[in-house]
Amino acid sequence: MNRAGPESDKLRVLIAAETFLPSVNGVTNSVLRVIEHLRLRGHEAMVMAPNPGPSFVDNTPVVRVPSQEFPMYRNLPVGFPTSKMIDKIVDEFQPDVIHLAAPAVLGARVAAAASARDLPVVAIYQTDLPGFAKSYGLSVLSPALWWWLRRVHRMADVTLAPSTAAAKDLHAQGVTRVGVWGRGVDRELFRPGRFSPEFRREVVGDHHDNAVLVGYVGRLAREKGIDRLRWLQRIPDVKLVIVGDGPQADELKQLLPKAHFTGMLRGIGLATAMASLDVFVHTGTHETFGQTIQEAMASGLPVVAPASGGPLDLVVPDETGYLYEPDSDTAMVSAVNKLVSDPDRRRQFGAAGRIRTEERGWDRLGDELIETYHRCIELRVSMTDSRRSTRPTRVSPLARLGI
Repeated sequence: MNRAGPESDKLRVLIAAETFLPSVNGVTNSVLRVIEHLRLRGHEAMVMAPNPGPSFVDNTPVVRVPSQEFPMYRNLPVGFPTSKMIDKIVDEFQPDVIHLAAPAVLGARVAAAASARDLPVVAIYQTDLPGFAKSYGLSVLSPALWWWLRRVHRMADVTLAPSTAAAKDLHAQGVTRVGVWGRGVDRELFRPGRFSPEFRREVVGDHHDNAVLVGYVGRLAREKGIDRLRWLQRIPDVKLVIVGDGPQADELKQLLPKAHFTGMLRGIGLATAMASLDVFVHTGTHETFGQTIQEAMASGLPVVAPASGGPLDLVVPDETGYLYEPDSDTAMVSAVNKLVSDPDRRRQFGAAGRIRTEERGWDRLGDELIETYHRCIELRVSMTDSRRSTRPTRVSPLARLGI
């Protein structure tokens, strides 16, 4: 087994991604940035992900495993590899550390293979599956889902939650060894300078100077609560802009007939749409982080988001936007209305949000993750040495993780 020490120049990282390209979501985007940063720092990565999809991304090999489509959620395959297949992939790649991206089914099987080989495992908690089930009227499944998540994450050396709220949820559910690792934002891509008069004309035409563009960006799915935006259509001068695609797209187009739907946008197209809005609003109450909120702030937009989960770490009330009572549509409408009626406040909050993202670059976050890999490798070496020694270990090596 290739076991790199903490000072090794090069790591081999096997990333088991519960979902990946061509599916576009928060998990996919995070994995893309991780492999990009690993390559930048001279490390070697391999991604294991469900079929179908490309075999190489950013010069990184992607090993595809058999999958089945997730019930009630189209275009979201779930990987179901055999143990023999996982063993072959792990043994041939010889990783120094295993990275589990939003582990559930595939992640659980890879974690078991890692345990059998005494390989360090870093799990990235990202998807609130119990909250997901609740959004689909399946709250009865929440206890079983938490039981499963506990089992999976307890196989990891450390679980990294994207926000303090998510970390508290994990602790409350009995998941130990939890740290907080946020997400970076590309401030060069997402910036106020991407503002486009042409985009605004496409949305509202040439003769609507008073229009205030209030936008949502993200996957169009039931758990995101986008149907709540229908109440904003009653605010004078508001033009809703919905950026994204997903299983609820057709339903939302019927519910929000006056809204402008752009479909899926990426790269500069997405950044241009974001910077051309006046207010960014988020409706989901089960976000473990809220990457689009951070991108909106980098774009110089004031943000309105529920006071739950990831947004609690991102939005500073009365400085960069407003947090509203999660289950109150009235509170959401009121917060948006304050910004719609006050252009100066919009500019003030937007500028403050841009400043707040200065310390949230992917380079810093990526280096923090690599440091965690090294700590987990060092931990495994320390534990192995202690098992070989007849002397008792007085201090738990877990304390070296700083969590």
